[in-house]
Amino acid sequence: MGDVRGFLTHTRQLPPRRPVPVRLRDWREVYDPFPIHKVREQASRCMDCGIPFCNHGCPLGNLIPEWNDLVYRNRWREASDRLHATNNFPEFTGRLCPAPCETACVLGISQPPVTIKHVEVEIVERAWSEGWIVPIPPSVKTGKKVAVVGSGPAGLAASQQLTRAGHEVVLFERDERIGGLLRFGIPEFKMEKRFVDRRVEQMSAEGTVFRSGVNVGVDLKGSEILADFDAVVLSGGAAMRRDLPVPGRELAGVHQAMEYLPVANRVQNRDLEEATITAAGKDVVIIGGGDTGADCLGTAHRQGAASIHQFEILPRPPDERPETNPWPTWPMVFRVSSAHEEGGERVYAVNTTELVGDEDGNVAALRAVEVEMVTKEGRPGFEPIPDSEFELSCQLVLLAMGFTGAEREGLVEQLACELDERGNVARDSSWMSSTEAVFVCGDMGRGQSLIVWAIAEGRSCAAAVDRYLMGETDLPAPISPRDRPLS
Repeated sequence: MGDVRGFLTHTRQLPPRRPVPVRLRDWREVYDPFPIHKVREQASRCMDCGIPFCNHGCPLGNLIPEWNDLVYRNRWREASDRLHATNNFPEFTGRLCPAPCETACVLGISQPPVTIKHVEVEIVERAWSEGWIVPIPPSVKTGKKVAVVGSGPAGLAASQQLTRAGHEVVLFERDERIGGLLRFGIPEFKMEKRFVDRRVEQMSAEGTVFRSGVNVGVDLKGSEILADFDAVVLSGGAAMRRDLPVPGRELAGVHQAMEYLPVANRVQNRDLEEATITAAGKDVVIIGGGDTGADCLGTAHRQGAASIHQFEILPRPPDERPETNPWPTWPMVFRVSSAHEEGGERVYAVNTTELVGDEDGNVAALRAVEVEMVTKEGRPGFEPIPDSEFELSCQLVLLAMGFTGAEREGLVEQLACELDERGNVARDSSWMSSTEAVFVCGDMGRGQSLIVWAIAEGRSCAAAVDRYLMGETDLPAPISPRDRPLS
C-alpha cells in the first residue's frame, strides 16, 4: 500500500450531508462535495491486511485494495479500470449499496472501516468527467439473439455483458422508462436519475436495443419470445409485495410502497405534473423499518407531511455488534439514514391490528399493539404485550414490508417455469430455469436482495448464457446461483 500508516494517521470521514432544512426544499442528493485530498486520505486508510475480506464481503469481488491504493497515488484512470473490471455500474452501488464490503473490512475489527463506498463513487464520477467511460461495442458479432426481460440492475448488467460478447440483445421493460427499481423505486434524493440515463446512452451506443413500454407476457407472449430469440433472461425482480391482512386494508389511503414511490419519481421525471398519491399535510404511518420504508420517509418529508411514524415489528437493534453477530458478518445494528435524520418517529416492537376508516371510506386511524419476540418449537414469533394497545391518527398508510417472490401470472406461467419453495423462479447451477434456454437472475431467482447482488447475478448469468450459446465464454462469473451473503 502507498501509505502503510494511513489507517493510523487518518480517521474515517464521509462527505457532509446538506443541512436538513435546505435539502428538504429539493430532491437533489443529500451530500455536499468532498475535497479530492480528503478522498485520497480516506483511500490511504486501506491496510496491507494480507487477506482482504472486503473482496469476500462484496458479491462482485471488487478489487478494493487495488483501487484504493491507486487513488492514494493519484492514478485515477487506472483505478477506474480496476473498478470497471468487476462492476458495470459503480455509480449505482456506490450510492445505493449498504456496503457489505465495509462491514467485512479488516480495519473494522477495531476501528471504523475504510470508506470504500464513497471512494468508489469518486472514482467513477472522475472517470465520467474525464471522458474515460466510453461505449465498448463488440468487435465480432455472433449472430445470436438474446431477450432480457426486466431493466433493473440485474437486467442491465446481463444486457451489457451479453452485448459486449457480440450477441444481439433486446432489453424489454414494461414501464415507460428504462431502469426498473433504480428508476421508479429509488427516490431522487438517493440517486438522481441522470446517472441511469447516461448508462442507458452508453449501452445503446454499444448496441443494446431497449424496448420500454412492452409488457412481455401480455403485449408479447412467452411462446413468441421463445420463437424469436436463442435465449431469454428473466430479470423482472421480486414483484410480489407482502401485504397487511388486517381489517380496514381496503380503505382509501392505504398503499403499497411501490405504488407510492413510483408516483413521486414520475413527478421528478416530469412524466406527471403532480403526485396522485401524496403525503402533503397528512399524518403518515409507514409499516416496515427497512430501506424501502426509509425511502418512503424521505419522500413524505419532501412532500410536506404533517407527521410521520415508521413502524417495525422487530425490537430496536443494538448500537454495536452483539457477540452472536461477529465480524465479518453483516452487523444487525441500529442505523440512521439521511431520511431518519430529517424527522419522523421510529417505533419498534409494534404490530398493526386494524385500520379504521371515516364515514367516506378513507383511512383515519391505525390500531396497534406492542409485541415481544418469543421462540416456540425453535421458531421465532411475536406475542402481544397485555394492555399495550394504542390508536394513532393517520390519513396515509404506506406498506413497506418487503416482497415474497416473483410474479407468477403472465410470462412465468407461459414459459412453464417452476418455482422454488420461496416463490422465486427456480434455476440450476447454470442459471437456467426448468425451461430450456430460459435463464433467471436477480431478485426474480434470488428473492429480495441488494443491488450489488443483482449486478453480480446479471454478470454471472450473462456468462452462463454466453457459454450456452457458444460452448465457451470469456465473460467473468463472480458468483454462482447458490452463493449467499455472509450472515
